[in-house]
Amino acid sequence: MPNGTHAPAEVERPEEPVQRHTGGQTLQSRVFFRVFGLTVRGLKLLGRVTPRRRRASSLKRFTRGFYQVLSLADRRANMVFMNYGYAPLEGSPATVALDAGEERDRYCIQLYHRAASALDLRGRDVLEVGCGRGGGAAFVMKYLQPRSLTGVDFAGRAIAFCHRQHRQPGLSFRRGDAEKLPFANESFDVVLNVESSHCYPSMERFLAEVVRVLRPGGYLLFADIRAQGFREQLLEQLEQAGLIVIEEEQIAPNVLRALDLDSERKLALIESEAPPLLRASLRDFAAVKDTPIYERFRTGEWEYVRFVLQKNGRA
Repeated sequence: MPNGTHAPAEVERPEEPVQRHTGGQTLQSRVFFRVFGLTVRGLKLLGRVTPRRRRASSLKRFTRGFYQVLSLADRRANMVFMNYGYAPLEGSPATVALDAGEERDRYCIQLYHRAASALDLRGRDVLEVGCGRGGGAAFVMKYLQPRSLTGVDFAGRAIAFCHRQHRQPGLSFRRGDAEKLPFANESFDVVLNVESSHCYPSMERFLAEVVRVLRPGGYLLFADIRAQGFREQLLEQLEQAGLIVIEEEQIAPNVLRALDLDSERKLALIESEAPPLLRASLRDFAAVKDTPIYERFRTGEWEYVRFVLQKNGRA
């Protein structure tokens, strides 16, 4: 049963202005090339993870910049999901029945299903931190049927896209910072965070916010990338935040299989939709076969962990 019966309370915080670029398509193209290139290089820093805040802060800026210009390039809404996916290691690659129109995003959806279906969400108020373009939030609301689901993302354009693309009763989106969530204490039963936290400057501040907005006994459903050897640091961060590990799973082999199964589709999409100058960076960003990011998963340089965590009664 959910803890508490009231709807999530929001605390209004002033939003930073969204930067707008004018001056024609040539300038927009230059902005896209510049920001996307910086974003891909920022993501590659994961392969050289260090405690330096400067690198993590850069990742956050790159991520926001990428979403701010993605709307200029993805006019047909092909990129509703932006995770690496999940597939079983044996048997059928399908783990959930989907509508025909959702099949193209099957592996990305299955990652959300693996993370979010660890709890019965019916009757619970759920917050997704780092909702991106909203595909995961829309899937969870439709298939797992929480009482309410609120998606939060740092990028204003991503949230604007979500408002246009995803409309369901009980589903809402708003702009917010993972390290300063715009909600009152004890507003949610469950926080969902999928493939997003590696871009946060401070994991500790994010976890403190998670604990703050969770109701007593609430849960964090977490799935993300970490460089090899950083599991112990993550476990220490979780413990210090007051979160108890209920379930832990290493799913990098499942993510790698999803990348293998989805590589041809991604390549075809990049070749048909992306400007030629961006295709190499997009192939790496999408982790198609034989790219540097794909190789980091294949060689074990990157791990992928999934947790079910519960708020400690003393937190």
